Amino acid sequence: MNFLLVLLVCHVSSAAKHTLKYFYTATTGVPNVPGFTGILEVNGKLAVYCDSNTRTIEAKQDWMQDYFNRYPEHLDFYTGQCVAEIDYFKATIDTLTQRFNRTGGVHVLQRLNGCEWDDETNEVKYGYNQYGYNGEDFISFHLDTLTWVAPQPQAFTTKLKWDADRPRIKYNKDYLTKIFPDWLKKYVKHGKSSLTGTELPSVSLLQKTPSSPVTCHATGFYPDRAMMFWRKDEEELHEGVDHGEILPNGDGTFQMSIDLNLSTISPEDQRRCECVFHLSGVENDIVTRLDDTEIMSNSVKPGLVIIGSVAAVSALLLIAVIVIAAIGIYHYRKRTAKPSESETPGGSELSVMLNSENPEQPRDEE
Repeated sequence: MNFLLVLLVCHVSSAAKHTLKYFYTATTGVPNVPGFTGILEVNGKLAVYCDSNTRTIEAKQDWMQDYFNRYPEHLDFYTGQCVAEIDYFKATIDTLTQRFNRTGGVHVLQRLNGCEWDDETNEVKYGYNQYGYNGEDFISFHLDTLTWVAPQPQAFTTKLKWDADRPRIKYNKDYLTKIFPDWLKKYVKHGKSSLTGTELPSVSLLQKTPSSPVTCHATGFYPDRAMMFWRKDEEELHEGVDHGEILPNGDGTFQMSIDLNLSTISPEDQRRCECVFHLSGVENDIVTRLDDTEIMSNSVKPGLVIIGSVAAVSALLLIAVIVIAAIGIYHYRKRTAKPSESETPGGSELSVMLNSENPEQPRDEE
């Protein structure tokens, strides 16, 4: 799967599962965009943000701000990592542009890592740590074999060095199997009312022209464990149906759509068709009957073109922001002031990491 698409299509299927995801990105040649940005997402909701312009950590959820207030050492840790990553990512992207012999133009370096936890079975799906460069997978950590995988020849030198670096291997293993799951559980517990609740969407029927498919569009729902389908007389339709993917809205909620080609349904049967939206954990579905009077169409109501265009542009802008500005935070430089074991998520494992030289950070010559 293309590295950039991972940011858009990852979603879980069980109401009992929770996710912790860090995204971070460095760019060159992109005007009016911070050279480095980073985010933390918990259950698909933006929780923490930082960039190279402000060089500060910003809590994006009330529960996260409250967590920082209760555990200021945790905020200090994230702040230190954000500042450290700015120089690290700048040096690394400069090195890669030389290694690929492409020093001009636009370049994007990304990193994605995190984990997943099922609170019913207490099973942890241990995390991932992967880098992407200019939209392609560059190098990733394989937890089962404790080795690095380099799909591109330009990453092979780095793979050899990192495979031989046992402190780096241990560092990644500890974060992915101990520290990240521990933080995720603490975050979910602290922000339970926000992270485990549900939000129902608004559902609309859209059609560009009378000959276009009818789109059933749902937006504003949470979490991202949802499904949509068309049915006729209580039987699900498959012919002429095109399923869309679940996409983030940028405010912590999600959107999705499903198209129905009317040419596959006789005119007399169309009013017997319904769009069904199902949100995991919610008993009652949202059912929208296919009714000409309820379809918003450019040809019938020109003013609605603006609504559709704004929604489309918003989705495209969001994707661009995720691809160019998304990031994650947590890195591995030696800290001069270390968090308290008793108050900082991660406990003794985190203290061990902070007391050692950062084994994860590649050096410029790599």
